[in-house]
Amino acid sequence: MSLRIYACALAAVGIALLIAPAQAAEPAAKDTAKPPKSWTPPRTSDGQPDLQGYWTNGTYIPLERPKELGTKEFYTEAEAVAVEKKKLQEDNSQASNDIHYDNVIWQGDKYAKGSPNLRTSIVFDPPDGRLPPLSPQGQKRAAEMAALLPRRAAAESAEVRTLAERCITWGADGPPMLGSTYNANFQILQNAGSVVVLTEMMHDARTIFLDGRPHVAANIQELAGDSRGRWEGDTLVVDSTNFTDKTNFRGPPATARQDIFSSPQLHVTERFTRVNDQTIVYRFTVDDPGTWTKPWSGELIMRKANGPIFEYACHEGNYGLVDILAGARAAEKKRSH
Repeated sequence: MSLRIYACALAAVGIALLIAPAQAAEPAAKDTAKPPKSWTPPRTSDGQPDLQGYWTNGTYIPLERPKELGTKEFYTEAEAVAVEKKKLQEDNSQASNDIHYDNVIWQGDKYAKGSPNLRTSIVFDPPDGRLPPLSPQGQKRAAEMAALLPRRAAAESAEVRTLAERCITWGADGPPMLGSTYNANFQILQNAGSVVVLTEMMHDARTIFLDGRPHVAANIQELAGDSRGRWEGDTLVVDSTNFTDKTNFRGPPATARQDIFSSPQLHVTERFTRVNDQTIVYRFTVDDPGTWTKPWSGELIMRKANGPIFEYACHEGNYGLVDILAGARAAEKKRSH
């Protein structure tokens, strides 16, 4: 286990102790996003569609479609079951380097993943299910990130390590909300003027204002952007702007070479639609000419989950980052002698 993985693992130990051991589960890939013909969405006391409760978007569906699938947008149910079964077997494999990340060994049914909408990728537009090519600005920034790799590998300082290692953000809170490797859970709360999305991984709460107020001034930038919402029928539509250049769309990557960061030009449109008691269909469109040559869109299913949301005490348990820096200093001292 790498020190990087160890840092995150320590932070989750407290959660693991609270969750009953997982039972071996058969994959149950099926389309749960189809609303019953007679189903009526519940309403809050002020008449809004009620999205409140605990939800998970944990999934085996990858962000990008495997190239060999071309424009195949959906698996058959049998294909999805086979793919999910393979992922379950990989999760149970003691040969896995990321054994603590899986949802089978220690996270229990509450954190179970799946393929509830049979999609072959989260991205459905472009039709090949792949992210668009980087724009010239995106390529320039990618080169700058690549140039940073030696400094990151040398652990020069905490500032050159990832935001996840520093317990600032995992990237799961979004927008867009792409889920996390584990603890992919949320709590949604509502009142007449706002919707709050509390993310378990790793501790952020995003407020979506519904009162018609404008976005904050352009010179104010936030990691999760500035979100404004409105209702279109039973769908919550959220418009987010004012991002920094540190939003990482792939979450903590296996290697720093996989990092894809947005630019401050990022504009995300999200749509939350509760289609039955157990399901919210979550769709989003990312428009960032400072990173990609054209917009792209994706879909995830948010499934009802048992609460509560557990504290992810990352800073309190982040010995891994201290050890990474200490190890780098020790290596430097050894080389100097």
